[in-house]
Amino acid sequence: MSDLSPVQSIAPRVDYQTHPSRYRHWKLTFDGPVARLAADFDENGGLRPGYKLKLNSYDLGVDIELNDALQRVRFEHPEVRTVVVTSNKDKIFCSGANIYMLGVSSHAWKVNFCKFTNETRNGIEDSSAHSGLKFLAAVNGACAGGGYELALACDEILLVDDRSSAVSLPEVPLLGVLPGTGGLTRVTDKRKVRHDLADIFCTTTEGVRGQRAKDWRLVDDIAKPAQFATRVQARALELAEGSNRPAGEAGVAFPPLQRTVETDALAYTHVRVDIDRAKRVASFLIRGPQAAVPTDVAGIVAQGAAWYPLALARDLEDAILSMRTNELDIGTWLIKTEGDAEGLLASDAVLLAHQDHWLVRETIGYLRRTFSRLDVSSRSLFALVEPGSCFAGSLLETALACDRIYHLALPDDAARAPKITVGEANFGLFPMATGQSRLGRRFYDEAAALDAVRAQAGKPLDADAAFALGLVTSNPDDIDWADETRIAIEERVAMSPDALTGMEANLRFNGPENMVTRVFGRLTAWQNWIFQRPNAVGEKGALKVFGKGDKAVFDFNRV
Repeated sequence: MSDLSPVQSIAPRVDYQTHPSRYRHWKLTFDGPVARLAADFDENGGLRPGYKLKLNSYDLGVDIELNDALQRVRFEHPEVRTVVVTSNKDKIFCSGANIYMLGVSSHAWKVNFCKFTNETRNGIEDSSAHSGLKFLAAVNGACAGGGYELALACDEILLVDDRSSAVSLPEVPLLGVLPGTGGLTRVTDKRKVRHDLADIFCTTTEGVRGQRAKDWRLVDDIAKPAQFATRVQARALELAEGSNRPAGEAGVAFPPLQRTVETDALAYTHVRVDIDRAKRVASFLIRGPQAAVPTDVAGIVAQGAAWYPLALARDLEDAILSMRTNELDIGTWLIKTEGDAEGLLASDAVLLAHQDHWLVRETIGYLRRTFSRLDVSSRSLFALVEPGSCFAGSLLETALACDRIYHLALPDDAARAPKITVGEANFGLFPMATGQSRLGRRFYDEAAALDAVRAQAGKPLDADAAFALGLVTSNPDDIDWADETRIAIEERVAMSPDALTGMEANLRFNGPENMVTRVFGRLTAWQNWIFQRPNAVGEKGALKVFGKGDKAVFDFNRV
């Protein structure tokens, strides 16, 4: 059934699905190749009680709407080439994450909130890099903390020069925490702000305005109030000229997901999640295409949001986000698949053949970002290759994202023995945040190992063949399968979640570092730790006393 509203029987449950008609915080308008996404946050529209979203400060609900708006621009409005991110409030662009929300939230909520906002901002940069969609931050008022981090995710920042509007990252001096959605990283890695100037910038509360903000590279340009709107429009059109998004194509509307939420399960068209609360394990069953996929662009466009790769991305993304936020005690996810591998490989062939078409390109991007959500989920991921599995091509990516892969061997039943199939899509169509393919990450980009795998591409591989190539972790036969997988899962569930989160994050990103991996690494380690320190969240910590008129009390020992 269609389910857009939060489910009361499993409250408090966060729903990541929404629609522009239900937005309380963003105004999305369109003018030819330019979309305007204006912050106008409803201060009484917080996702949880206990705080008001004053001064365009945001919580998770605001970013859920932002993520939805970006997806609708990508798919429903292919004519849009530039998105202008601005504000409808006078003298306020965005004051960042709501401090009172952070102060009353659990540690897990704060970190999940930061992770989702990270992914949303990374998605802006991903669309700019891969889809020809450019972003211009029109900063028309005070821009602080997470508000500036949103601006930093855009391709360019234009600041109004009105003697009061400033950009700032005041988290360290004001709150005793870090700019947790990539502020520190983007200031240095992306905007190339000199490190001593960045040090000053990140330790002052008043921020930097006008010509100094431009000189320090904190913004790209400034404009006086009388010329600001004209400059924004002109620059938005200039950015649009460099885009290859189509001007005359019809978009693809996103209907509500077909989703049923049960006490111990989530059911979608292409994904089902079953939750075993006693064992603290969830089983994700991802289905391959259940009908022949169109082979030409006309057929793809005709199917629209029902086209298998796009529908799969929507289902899987919602399942991952829902399980992350709403099921904190379920620390181990078992990834399973079912379906016809040949049908799935045929679907992948269509993606590869038509990847220059805007809708196919956007769908590949959606899948790329969704698979990356698996990579950065703080959960143990085990793939189980069993009879009826469909770990081929794009769905093999879900196994390659896992910490371990168990592949059942049936030496006496070749017909029933589950197979995996490496496809062309596994060699770079869905790169990780590092820019590597998951096969490249698995084999450290060593040519001999990758060449051996490529030589077997397109061939169904049983457990022994896959094990010999290094594609799976273990290949127990039917006598040992139940015990080996049970013991492995039970051992994993019994370990410290804190230690596992740190270990998994380190091992999954063993390849080259880049800005995105540093953003997530700093969130996972530094901000995660700082969020638990008394200087931030103790009785007299900066987050706890903010706005109460009390001065934070710090333990001045360095740790």
